[in-house]
Formats: sequence, structure tokens, C-alpha cells
Amino acid sequence: MSDSLLERAAALQRAGAIREADAETLARDADIDVPRLMTLLLPLAAEYAKPPVSNFRVGCVSRGLSGALYLGTNLEFAGEALSFTVHAEQSSVTNAWTSGEEGIDLIAVNAAPCGYCRQFLNELVTADRVVVAMPNETRPLRELLPSAFGPRDLGIDGGLMQRANHELVADADDELARAALEAANMSYAPYSKAYAGVAIRTASGRIVSGPYAENAAFNPSMSPLEVALSRLNLAGEAFASIAEAVLVQSGTMHEEATRVVLRAVTQAPLRVVQARNSR
Repeated sequence: MSDSLLERAAALQRAGAIREADAETLARDADIDVPRLMTLLLPLAAEYAKPPVSNFRVGCVSRGLSGALYLGTNLEFAGEALSFTVHAEQSSVTNAWTSGEEGIDLIAVNAAPCGYCRQFLNELVTADRVVVAMPNETRPLRELLPSAFGPRDLGIDGGLMQRANHELVADADDELARAALEAANMSYAPYSKAYAGVAIRTASGRIVSGPYAENAAFNPSMSPLEVALSRLNLAGEAFASIAEAVLVQSGTMHEEATRVVLRAVTQAPLRVVQARNSR
């Protein structure tokens, strides 16, 4: 892709999302199809990477069922457990999910997905139709993860990105807590039932939230703060800009991990709000 077209794509994207109409225009102008456009956009996604441990930048682009495209990249937290790392595929998928998508059908990445990410993708409600475009080949997810273990093995219907509302309520009613509660209500936690959401406010007043995303294999689960930090990063804001954060949770599972990851990027305070089921 020419530098001018990459610049156009960068100008059109908003918080790591490119509308379907804009994606089609970019592809048409470059005389390519949208799947090829996605692979050519990978350097743009990789520009957002923060890999202080590996120094390996990964770019990812997912196509939502609406036809819109969603960038994603890897985030590492120096000095903390490597298990807190956000993989590019996770970043891209949760970007699509929090933008209102209810599934993806194609994902492009500049390196073959690791086993962790293949397992994460297998949790998607559209896992059986997801196709993965890699540097030298394009294959269905089911071929990349043979003899897969997933939600069906644990008696779970649906999957990650399926629309949900857990009807949680909380006593805190300020704007930041409401954003965290909204994220908690859309969170995906069919195994632990530990629904949770995080909202962060920056010094400029921007509010970004993230819901919890659980996985049948447990380890590829993505904490609500990790989702929120990924979204903030794709919006072009530095972690140092975070002024405050709120965790809304049912139960107590998320508090300690949220504090650990938050301390890795900022000294901003964390407020914890307990939610309860309204039914």
C-alpha cells in the first residue's frame, strides 16, 4: 500500500475503527478487495504497539459482521507477570466487541497467531466461521486449532461477543461508575459468573471502559482493565493521562489483578464498586 493511502486510512480511523463505507472506498481506490486491504493495514495497527519486554510489534485487523474494520495491537507491562500481556488478536476483537459488533468473520495478523490467541478466538460466538489471514496463508480457525476445547465442552451456548445484559445495579451513580457498570453488564463470564467492567477517565475528560472477557481455557481470559487500556491506547492517549479508574464487579475476583495492572501504568486511584443483580 502506498504511504498516501496509509495516511488516508490513519485519518479515517477513529479509536482504531474504520467504517465499512470507508474501508470499501480505500479498497476500491487501491484496486484491491477488503481482505487484502486488511493485510495492508497491519503496519498501521502495529504502530500502536507497546512491547517493552519483547520489542516485537504485532498488528491485527478484524472485520466485524457489519463490515467495519477494527485495529488491534499488543501491550506489555514491564515488571509485571507476562500473563497480563494483551495480544493483538485480543485487542482487535475487543475493539470490535466494545464498538457494538456481535461477531467477526475475518481476522488478519502480521504473524501466525500463537496457541493462546487461537484459543481466545475459539471462544467467539462466530468461531466456526472465522478465517485467519496470515503472512503466507489464509486458513479457517478450525484448521488452526484442531481437536479444539471450547465453550460447548462446558455446556455453554453462544460465545464471546454475543449481546448480553446481566441487569446488574450499583449504588454509585456518577458518570464514571455508570460507564463501568454498563461494561460489567455486557461482560462475558459464563464460567465464573464474575461479571465486571472498568472505566477510566483521562486528564482531558475522556472516559473509556472495558468489559471482562472470559475463556473456556481460563488463561486467555481478558480482564476489564486490559480491555479498557487497549481501547485507550487505540484512541491515541497515553496511559500517563489516566486520572482515575472505577471497577464495578459482582464478587471480588477482579480487584487485586486490576490494582496490579493499573499500578504498572499509572499512580491514578482505583475505586471499587460492588454490583448486585437487580432480578
